[in-house]
Amino acid sequence: MALYAIGDLHLGTAVDKPMDVFGSTWKDHAAQMRQNWLDAIDDDDIVCIPGDISWAMTLDEAVDDLSWIASLPGKKIMIRGNHDYWWNGISKVRKLLGEGMFALQNDCVVIDGLCFAGTRGWLLPSHPSFHGAEDERILQRELHRLELSLQEAAKTELPIVCMTHYPPIENQVSKTVFQTTLEQYGVKLCLYGHLHGPSHRFAVNDLVGGTVYQLVSSDFLGFKPLRIPDAWLT
Repeated sequence: MALYAIGDLHLGTAVDKPMDVFGSTWKDHAAQMRQNWLDAIDDDDIVCIPGDISWAMTLDEAVDDLSWIASLPGKKIMIRGNHDYWWNGISKVRKLLGEGMFALQNDCVVIDGLCFAGTRGWLLPSHPSFHGAEDERILQRELHRLELSLQEAAKTELPIVCMTHYPPIENQVSKTVFQTTLEQYGVKLCLYGHLHGPSHRFAVNDLVGGTVYQLVSSDFLGFKPLRIPDAWLT
């Protein structure tokens, strides 16, 4: 078993949303991802997908994209991203998932001696787009959801891999509330996405406070699933 990660798949089988409007690197990105996935991943492997899975607006529109993922090898663990508008009710989402696919929300899943937890997250207060009480309310809600997930994970006494869609860390000087929570629960690895193109420069990919942080948005990875080193989990 090997652990991989790739986020921000931005699939759009049922909707007209070509990603190359965001740059030439995105041209035929789904075909690139599929081939790179098939080249690297076996059925016994695990793939973490931290959000922005599909451009679909409804569950019905998301079916083909979820089937696309299901057709690929490996066990897949997903959380919601800010563009996953189709993710409407965790029970409904789980009914659409193929065998070996898992959707996390306020809980965790144990696979092959690892415990996987996570939540979407939100903009950090230092972000220029963070404004007022509404953003603070959403941030606190996502922090609560993260704690619920990690509380369940801690009961397993296994190494914890956490996923957030939004970056939970902004630099190595100012500690965020998400960092504090991840450290409190002894999270070994935090995988996140959301950052694209020029925003890659804001990524923290390092061991900070006992947790390894790694950006895994698909364009950052060149549309190749990242093999997680075993050393990051010990």
